[in-house]
Order: sequence, then structure tokens, then C-alpha cells
Amino acid sequence: MTKHQATAETPRAAAILARFLSSEAAGGLVLMASALAALIVANSPLSQDYFAVLRTVWLGMSVEHWVNDGLMAIFFLMVGLEIKREVLAGGLSTWGQRALPGFAAMGGMLVPALIYIAFNWGNAQTLGGWAIPAATDIAFALGVLSLLGKRVPISLKVFLAALAIIDDLGAVVIIAFFYTSDLSMPMLLASLTTLLILIAMSRLGVRQLFPYLLVGSVLWFFVLQSGVHATLAGVALALCIPMGRPEEEARSPLLFLEEKLHSWVAFAVVPIFGFANAGVSLGGISMENLVDPVPLGVALGLLAGKQVGVFLLAALAIHTGLAKLPEGSNWLQLYGVALLCGIGFTMSLFIGNLAFPGLPHLVDEVKVGVLIGSVSAAIAGVIVLRRSSTMASPVKAQ
Repeated sequence: MTKHQATAETPRAAAILARFLSSEAAGGLVLMASALAALIVANSPLSQDYFAVLRTVWLGMSVEHWVNDGLMAIFFLMVGLEIKREVLAGGLSTWGQRALPGFAAMGGMLVPALIYIAFNWGNAQTLGGWAIPAATDIAFALGVLSLLGKRVPISLKVFLAALAIIDDLGAVVIIAFFYTSDLSMPMLLASLTTLLILIAMSRLGVRQLFPYLLVGSVLWFFVLQSGVHATLAGVALALCIPMGRPEEEARSPLLFLEEKLHSWVAFAVVPIFGFANAGVSLGGISMENLVDPVPLGVALGLLAGKQVGVFLLAALAIHTGLAKLPEGSNWLQLYGVALLCGIGFTMSLFIGNLAFPGLPHLVDEVKVGVLIGSVSAAIAGVIVLRRSSTMASPVKAQ
């Protein structure tokens, strides 16, 4: 896309982004309520029914599996559309703006893993959980950030979305290489072939959405069967949907689909996901468990490791000129977002189940560590970001 095209697309793209972010505050409240409801139900007399429903099999997959691999593919499609728009005509249109979330995500994966390893060094049974605190829960982190409304500039919300996507994609790669033993090469090849078809459609100028959604559904099925996390298909599909030409910006396939999806994602997809995944049974957990290597490694990896890794590598990239501070933001706000990256929750719980199969006591300890680390990171991040809004005007992007 040329500079003229990007400029022409910017007003409509900015309007769609503004509408989407304005709905996120309400969507974030719904998400928090659904997560709290799940925690209450999972620790009430209704817990058996709650977990029984999640385990119910429908069309070959459990309800929980449909939510995590089906509905969340739609969420990742939505986020992928937002990121592509920002890359082509918004806040990620330069190398410096694109580089910042990449460096931050790299630090946010490395440092938490090292902290967990330090607490579990020499214990072969628990060392395999090193990747548990390496992932950021994009849905919960963005939900918490949205509750702050206009206190946080849009550029930081885009930065967190981009960082969390890179972070979660990194987690998917980790799962594929370290926690997946039954990858299907035929299905991987079928996924690649389907992706190439989508790329060809985009290159040939196909602008109708239905063919993309149809082929994208096939891609989702192949990715699901390949053993790779199926939400990756949502991002891949989003990157193939064309932005459109400036003279036809009102009919842009990408902008049209993003506009239609954002309310469904904010008020249906994400809350359902939160309710299905936030239910953690705390029965059988004692105070002594809190100082075991696994919960300590997970909790401190999320709370301390994420903020250190994300902020330090982001600061390094900015000071070396490889990236720029998000427009309209200041250093304290960047640090507050780094704290929010410690909300690992769903992906961390998922990796914990993969890391300790057949070891329910360790899985319970993972849940405790994830809860403590994620909640602490969320509270600390909100406090810092609220504090940052009372400071002087934010510094300009370097």
C-alpha cells in the first residue's frame, strides 16, 4: 500500500477503531463478570454440573474444546484484522512501531521462563512447566485495559494487542515443539495448501468476503486436526483479507468484517470464553502449597518476569532507536501495560495441563500460581495506569 493509499484509508480505519475501543469498556465489564461467575460456580455445589457441561462431547469435541478452539478462532480473527489495519494505515505502519511489540514479547517470554526454571532447577518432574508463565492472556489483558477507558491512549491498546498476539503465537510454537507429540504432517501440509489458496485469492483481487470465510473455515479444520492450536487459523485468515483501495474504502472487505464482528466478539465470544475457562476449583489447596516451587515459579514468573522482560526489552529497543514509544504515551504507561502482560490465565492454565499430564496435584498448584500471578499483575497494572493519567502530558514518541 502506498503512502497516499494509507492516508486515504486512515479516517475510516480510525473511526472503526474508535467504535471498537468504545465498546471494549462495556465488553471488559462483561468479561470480568463472566470470569468471576465461573470462579464462584466452580467452587459451589454446582461445580460438578459446571465441569460436566464443559466435558460434554458434541460433534466429536467437548464443549470446552469448541469454546477454546472454535470461538477463540473468531476472536483471533478479529484481533488479526485490527492489527493488519494498524500495520497498513495506523499505529503500526512504521518499522519502529512494529518492532516494539516484537521486542517486548520476546522479553516477556524469556524472563518468566527463566524465573520458573530458577525455582524448579534440579527437579525433573516440575522443570517441564517452564513455559507456563510465558504467555499473556490477550482477552483478559485487553479487557482489564479497556476498563481504564480514555486514561490509556489508543496507541497503547494497539501495542498490547500486537504484543499479546505475538506472545500467544510464541506460546503456540512452544506447545507445538515441546508439548505436542502427535503432529499430523498430512494435516499440516493441507493447512499450508489452504493458506496458499487464501493468499492467491488476495493477490488475484478477490474482494467478496464469503469465499475467504469459506476457505478460512476449511483452514481452521485442517489446523485443528494438525495438532497446532486452531486459533492460529483465525490470524492467518485475517492477514489474507484485503484492506481495499482508497477509492473504494467504503467497501473495504477488512473494515467491513471488522465492524460487523466487534460487538459479537466483545459481548458474546470473549465472555463465553471467560466463563468456560476461568472456573478453577480451589478445593484441596492448602497454604503450604503456596510456597512450593511450581506455584512460586508461575506466580513470580507472571508478576515479576513479565513486567521486567516486557519493559526492559521495550526500553532497550526504544533507546537504541530500533523502535519508538507508542504515540501519546509515557514511560509509566508503558510500564503499566508491561504489568498487565502478567495476566497469563487461560493459556498458562492450558500449558500447565499439557506440562503435567496425570499429575493433578501439580496442575492444582499451577492453577493457584496462575491465579495469584494474574490477579496481582492486573491490580498492579491498573494502579500504575491510573496513576499515570494524573501525570503531566505524555511525552511524544521518539
